[in-house]
Amino acid sequence: MKIRFAPSAPADAGIVARIVNLDAMPAGLPATVTEGAAASRFAGKPGQVFDGFGEVDGKVRRLALAGAGKADAEGRLANLEKAGATLTAKYLTSGESSLTIDFTDTGLSTREAAAVLMGARLRSWRIDTYRTRLKDEQKPTLTEVVAVGAPDGTEAAWDDAAAVALGVEYARELVSEPGNVIFPESFVERCKARLDGLGVEITVLDVAEMEKLGMGALLGVGQGSTRPSRLLAMHWKGGNDHDAPLALVGKGVTFDSGGISIKPGAGMEDMKFDMGGAAAVAGTMLTLATRKAKANVVGVVGLVENMPDGNAQRPGDVVTSMSGQTIEVINTDAEGRLVLCDALTWTQQTFKPARIIDLATLTGAILISLGHEHAGMFTNDDTLAGDIDDAGKRTGDTVWRFPLGAAYDKMLDSPIADMKNIGGRLAGSITAAQFLKRFIETDTPWAHLDIAGTVWTDKPGATWEKGASGFGVRLLDDLVRTTIQS
Repeated sequence: MKIRFAPSAPADAGIVARIVNLDAMPAGLPATVTEGAAASRFAGKPGQVFDGFGEVDGKVRRLALAGAGKADAEGRLANLEKAGATLTAKYLTSGESSLTIDFTDTGLSTREAAAVLMGARLRSWRIDTYRTRLKDEQKPTLTEVVAVGAPDGTEAAWDDAAAVALGVEYARELVSEPGNVIFPESFVERCKARLDGLGVEITVLDVAEMEKLGMGALLGVGQGSTRPSRLLAMHWKGGNDHDAPLALVGKGVTFDSGGISIKPGAGMEDMKFDMGGAAAVAGTMLTLATRKAKANVVGVVGLVENMPDGNAQRPGDVVTSMSGQTIEVINTDAEGRLVLCDALTWTQQTFKPARIIDLATLTGAILISLGHEHAGMFTNDDTLAGDIDDAGKRTGDTVWRFPLGAAYDKMLDSPIADMKNIGGRLAGSITAAQFLKRFIETDTPWAHLDIAGTVWTDKPGATWEKGASGFGVRLLDDLVRTTIQS
């Protein structure tokens, strides 16, 4: 979706839309629109939309109204994003190619106008790559939004926001692609192609290199697949060279069959999104490099495919992680933590980060706890917890903090190894985080985000169609802006 700015509505504008606050109908609208809106009980509530026809400057135009709620309401920016998204959703397949949003006399600030445009762009994203029989009325036709009368500075603000939208869209793309298209090697190549020329330093470890480093946990997960595992690091050095980086570590299980502990067949096709953490990291790195963020950030993703062939690891196997700690594999479907533990060790030893945040579609238990509304947050540092929580509230990528503690740690005890890879049926999300905590060295501030319920949904959200949401990119970008950007 292209966003462009113009001093006035194009002469051939197909649709002209206005943003309407609650019970505050704009002046100067044709009576056909105001009376039609009233008859339809349009009041300007968030998510409401009305369209009709009226005469403007001697021409009959299609006019739309999008509700944004109270001007002073909590969550104002989210409501404005929803207003822009509602317009895009309504007209995406309407046959119209252009939508004009008239900001004249709306009283919106630069930031608020940019929020409307962000919602419009994010809601326009969809993946039709593999659709060959769409009817004409099902095909997207809307290709641009024209912003008219936007407050001074909105265009510059949008240039910055567009980099964030790009990262969210990229994360959605990676998550949405099927497992026969995105696998460890192709994930690496797609990231290389997308980040090429942006100044991101790329490092890739193959199986032989990871074997030399002793990454037995990560490699054990991928040994049942014909697709070789990879570890990918993307380093954006936009800050001072002497600054220790923020490290973002993502779980990249490009398809998860469960291995020998195979998953039920129903719904297994969705396991292509088990690399949602890696996608969020890659999308964030694209955003930071595109907007030239003044920060030192490294994104590391462990990439494997978990399959159940004759070479797959078995329940009861013991693997040795890069840290030297041994792990009894009780369930091969608890594989994400095995990938992450080696990625975390390598990241710490290689980059000596100031802070670490890992993101993973790690447990089904987090959906039982939080549904699709929040990601679970686990951390050893209260300041980091507050920073992440604040970033989540500002961006809509919300999190909810869970406890860690020695009582949960005991649930991981193994009779033959340093630990088991699962702690039993109870507190599954907590024991998974407790497992990862054992691989954090020297008390480095660390947070684990379990995003299993937020990267993929079966129904549309405010700014996304059902499927991939792009969760995590906006949160991480905001965190960089507010805590480390120089």
